[in-house]
Amino acid sequence: MTRSLFPLQDLAEIVGFLAEMPGIDSASAAAARARQASLTKPPGSLGRLEELAVFMAGWQGDPRPRIERAEALVFAGNHGICARGVNPYPQAVTALMVENFRRGGAAINQLCQVAGAELSVIALDLDRPTADFTVAPAMTAAECLDALNHGAEAADNAIERGADILILGEMGIGNSTVAAALVASLFGGSATDWVGPGTGADAAGIQRKISAIDRGLERHRGLSPQATLAALGGREQAAICGAVLAARVQRIPVLLDGFICTASAAVLHTIGPRMLDHCLVGHCSAEPGHRRLLHAIGKRPLLDLDMRLGEGTGAALAIGLVRAALACHNGMATFAEAGIASE
Repeated sequence: MTRSLFPLQDLAEIVGFLAEMPGIDSASAAAARARQASLTKPPGSLGRLEELAVFMAGWQGDPRPRIERAEALVFAGNHGICARGVNPYPQAVTALMVENFRRGGAAINQLCQVAGAELSVIALDLDRPTADFTVAPAMTAAECLDALNHGAEAADNAIERGADILILGEMGIGNSTVAAALVASLFGGSATDWVGPGTGADAAGIQRKISAIDRGLERHRGLSPQATLAALGGREQAAICGAVLAARVQRIPVLLDGFICTASAAVLHTIGPRMLDHCLVGHCSAEPGHRRLLHAIGKRPLLDLDMRLGEGTGAALAIGLVRAALACHNGMATFAEAGIASE
C-alpha cells in the first residue's frame, strides 16, 4: 500500500478502505508473542505491556518493534455552533492556543518533550468557522473532504519524516459539543447521555449544549457516517479521520487522545469496526461521554488520570507506556540467555 490512495476525490471513497486497508502482520505478532513467552518472567506477568509489544510488532511487521520517531499531530478548527453559546471561552482562543503550541507554551509541548515526540500543529481555516449545525450542515461534502485530505497529508508527511507511531490530538473552542453531537448521532442515546462540561461549562452552559445537539440531531437524521461527519463535525474531526486512514494505509500505529479525538475516529468505526484496529486510546477522559464511547467501540484506554485537556496530552503521556513495553520486550533476557530453566 502507498500514499497514492490520497487525496480522496469523494467522501464515499472512505468505504473503499474496507477492502483495501492492510491488516496486522500475524507472523510478526506471533513471533513477538513467542518471545514474550521466553523472557525471564512468569507468563503474562507484565500484563498489558506484553499486549502492547505484540500489538506494535504486528503493526510494524517486526518481531522486535521499536519507536525511532514518534510524532504528535494536533489539528485545530473553529465551529459555527459557538453561536449557540455552548462555549465558556471566546472562539478567538483557538488561534491563540495554536500560537501557544507553536511557541512551546502548552501542556502538549511539555509532554511531547518528556515523551520524546515531535509536535506539529495544523490549523484548518480558523478564520472560517464551520456553519451552525442547528440550521445547516456544518460543512459541505467538499469542505469535509478537504479537511480529511489535509489530515491525511499531515500524517503522510510525518511518516515520510520517519514517524513509526502517531499521536493525534485536537484544539477547537466548542468541539466538545461537536464530539457529543457526532457520537449521539452515530451510537444513539440522547444528548444528555454524551454531553459534559468541556472547557468548564456551568449548568446553564451544559443545557445550551444539550439544546443545540438536540436541534442538530433532529435536523440531520438518517445520514451515512461520512455524511454525519460533514453535517455535525468540524474540520479537525475530519482531519483526524484522514490521519487515521493514512496511517492505516502504511500500517503505522496510532495513539488517539481523549473524548473529542476518539469521537472523531469513531466515525470510521461505524463505517467498518476493523478500521481502528491499528489505533490505541491513550487515556480515558474525565469528559463523561468518553467511557461510554470506549465501550461502544471496544477500546481499553492505557491511562485513566481524570484528564480532559485535549491537545493530544493523554496520548502523549501514553507513549511512555509503549516505550516501556518495547524496552522490556527487546531488552530482557530469555530464559536460555540467562541460563535459567523455564520449567
